[in-house]
Amino acid sequence: MTIYDYNAFDTLCICGDIHGKFQTLMFEIKRLRIENSVIIVAGDCGIGFEKEAHYLQVYNKLSKTLDTTNNILLLVRGNHDDPTYFSGGRIDFERMKTIPDYSIINIAHKTVLCIGGAISVDRKNRLETMCLNELKGRTTQPLYWKNEAPVFINDVFEGFREMNIDTVITHTCPSFCYPIDKSGIENWLSEDSELRIDLDEERKLIDKIYERLKVDNHPIKHWYYGHFHKSNNEFIDDIHFTLLNIMELKSI
Repeated sequence: MTIYDYNAFDTLCICGDIHGKFQTLMFEIKRLRIENSVIIVAGDCGIGFEKEAHYLQVYNKLSKTLDTTNNILLLVRGNHDDPTYFSGGRIDFERMKTIPDYSIINIAHKTVLCIGGAISVDRKNRLETMCLNELKGRTTQPLYWKNEAPVFINDVFEGFREMNIDTVITHTCPSFCYPIDKSGIENWLSEDSELRIDLDEERKLIDKIYERLKVDNHPIKHWYYGHFHKSNNEFIDDIHFTLLNIMELKSI
């Protein structure tokens, strides 16, 4: 468990998938006049498809905007991200950081729990492309990481008991949230015989996280997630569940 204290900032802002389009995110930050905020990308940041030096170059391009708007950018692990960047502080700049699963963010009188990971519906295609590149002798960055799924760590919840978590940010979501069916991914399901089972297990794991937080009486009011490339809002059990589309930003 890692705790980040950003109570000096005014606002928490959550963003959907960005898939490596950091400059577009900066444009949206300026267009929406987001200032004095902690901005958390809820996974699929696009980290790992380039060599590590690339992300210093990215940060150098972003830092002026982040400085002038006084914003901090925190990146949660998605299924289109290399997990190794989110556990060892490999991206740890002053105003942009990859954060590990089960991080706690204290911001604007909110206690935010962040947990990344999901299953890629296109994993078979990405793996096949990697194998083809290898056969052709091409030296390329990885396109897929097998340890992409979310992880339930029971012991860490003991440390959360006195924290009163009121906001949760995950990449995927509990099974009872939208979307509850698999329409639109029939092609991927037909090509990958184990995909349906793995997708069901992914959602059940987030159910376990939800149930544990409820058992421990955390006063959760907001739950944000990305992954599904659509927008949706619904109230379930007095919690406002918000699905964020690609590059969609919400402030609370």
